[in-house]
Amino acid sequence: MQTTKVDLPITITGRHVSVTDAMRIHAEKKISQLNFDYPKVIDAKVLLDVEKDRHKAEIILHCANHIVIEADSTTGNMYTSIDETIHKVARQMRKQKTRMLKSHRPDRSTLRKLKESPFDVGAELAPVDDDSDQNFYDELPFLLHRETAKPKKLTEEEAVEALELSDKPVMVYSDAKSDRLSVLYRREDGDYAVVCPE
Repeated sequence: MQTTKVDLPITITGRHVSVTDAMRIHAEKKISQLNFDYPKVIDAKVLLDVEKDRHKAEIILHCANHIVIEADSTTGNMYTSIDETIHKVARQMRKQKTRMLKSHRPDRSTLRKLKESPFDVGAELAPVDDDSDQNFYDELPFLLHRETAKPKKLTEEEAVEALELSDKPVMVYSDAKSDRLSVLYRREDGDYAVVCPE
């Protein structure tokens, strides 16, 4: 999993403002902290603009598969504008990741259903034909898989982000605020739910 982009081309342009080294370093540092697992970023453009007391930062990411992510923010401070824009870009990247995961998730409606019928306790069981495709044991869905993991201390937002980046349907973590064990899982509608034991 690629979590950082080595030598990502970042172009920083200023309109009505000269881009200082501090602004450039701040923008490059924030962009390099983004998770580049999906979508894969090819290059990044940062446009900084100042009109009177309005400081606007706009970020455009050109990604693989013709995906373009762009966001902008206007505040009274250029660094705050950059930070807010980075948050918006990160949210859009998470949405793209979630959309990709949903499209690759199996459709539950196509899963095989077992036939239901009442069982007569007094009736004799018919012998099973070993050559038959209707073998009783083939019809039973049985899966037992155990995993052990040390739960990490995370906030709910960090847990959602970690679950989006993993291929697992459930995440067990220690809540950073309450210090209690919590379980985060994907619901059938694509949203997330947290189970917190009392």
